[in-house]
Amino acid sequence: MNDQNQAQQTDYEELEALRKEVAELRNEEAAFKAQSQLLEKLASMGRSSKEGEVLKAALQTTLDVATTQTSSEKGSLFLLEPSGRVADAILSQEELVLEKRRNLIGNVLDKGLAGWVVRNRQIGLIIDTDQDDRWLTFPDQPYNVRSALAVPIIRGEELLGIITLLHSQPGHFTQEIANLMLLTADQMALVLENVRLYSKLEKYSQALDAELEKGRQIQIDFLPYELLQLPNWEIAACFHPARQVAGDFYDTFELPNNQIGLVIADVCDKGVGAALFMALMRSLVRVFSSETQLRGFASQILEENQPVNGWLCETTSINLAHLNALQAITRTNEYVAKNHWQMSMFATMFFGVLDPETGILTYINGGHESLFILNQSGIKKVMKSTGPAVGMMPGSKFKIEQVQMELGDILIGYTDGVTEGKSPEGKLFTDKRLHDVMNLPFSSACDLLTSIKSKLFDFMADAPQFDDITMLCVRRGCDGG
Repeated sequence: MNDQNQAQQTDYEELEALRKEVAELRNEEAAFKAQSQLLEKLASMGRSSKEGEVLKAALQTTLDVATTQTSSEKGSLFLLEPSGRVADAILSQEELVLEKRRNLIGNVLDKGLAGWVVRNRQIGLIIDTDQDDRWLTFPDQPYNVRSALAVPIIRGEELLGIITLLHSQPGHFTQEIANLMLLTADQMALVLENVRLYSKLEKYSQALDAELEKGRQIQIDFLPYELLQLPNWEIAACFHPARQVAGDFYDTFELPNNQIGLVIADVCDKGVGAALFMALMRSLVRVFSSETQLRGFASQILEENQPVNGWLCETTSINLAHLNALQAITRTNEYVAKNHWQMSMFATMFFGVLDPETGILTYINGGHESLFILNQSGIKKVMKSTGPAVGMMPGSKFKIEQVQMELGDILIGYTDGVTEGKSPEGKLFTDKRLHDVMNLPFSSACDLLTSIKSKLFDFMADAPQFDDITMLCVRRGCDGG
């Protein structure tokens, strides 16, 4: 080779290298644009609220990017499950009825180019469909295909999907185009993987919501279906859980000897665990309060359990009935502390036993927020805690108190979700705001609750509710009112 020929050869090699470099740069630029499109769409899809919309949008976007990138005329995309079954697909013939759609997918995966790609895990390039037996032409196919390119979308070892691109001219797809698709296949895999994960998460979330909704309904069923209707008494209550299920509860129920049980409680923590303990404690108090019978001489029992300020009620049978029922707090405490101490769950609980004939109310306040008796002048009596929270530790002692509800008096109990309700600025509703309302005159329990709720929810405005809000209100009315 003379010098001139050698120089020409060198120029040719340099030109060829430059051509390859330019082609690679073009491919990388095209791949970068495709990646940007995919990532942009992926972010926007995440804002969609419906699983079906996310899935379809992801598949269509992935196919659109591939079609644009390769100047294809048509294309299809199969989303595969780990088992190899087609989870979803976008076909060239979207108008197909379901049965024909299934047959088409089955045939191309069994005998067609897509099936070849599944089995070989590599790009399938058909320069001319007339010369390649991997291509299936269906009798009623409404368009002409002369070249095709099928790309496996692989993440790790898993085949996530297959994109098949079509063109009516032979030789449209080349090895260079195939290489271009390989550059963006990883990003397409990322999109499909995220879509599959999102679908799983969405299904799990829906299943969880369904279970929580069942729990919410069960919990509501634990609350009194209807509040007791007593002559000359009015009972009102409200319950607003912060989540679907809550640890707060209230209860009103009949006891032996025509006495009435009144409960308001707040199980520590929130959510499902608190709701389960709410159900447990509510049931224990109901059962124990009806079956307990103190043994011994009445005088001795009354002496040993005498309230701090003595017995206001002069009727021994009523005092004994109240004492019997209130043993439910001690028995519930022992049961929970000994059998469920590992869970560290307890409840602040007020349990009062009311004699509707006399207005005598005997109670235990196990670590709960103070309850109040109101009259037309405002707060008349504060009923503070008489013992620790229920279930906290075995052997806890609970003192008993007794009050007299006069005509027109209103008993109100609430959980800390009321005073700790937060405004959008993060400020608490506070005891002061609650007391300001309670010091107003009210002629009905319902009006009092409505007024408190109105003030509280106006204060909270659109701020999220962080804690359960529960209130129980009992008013002693005069005859006929």
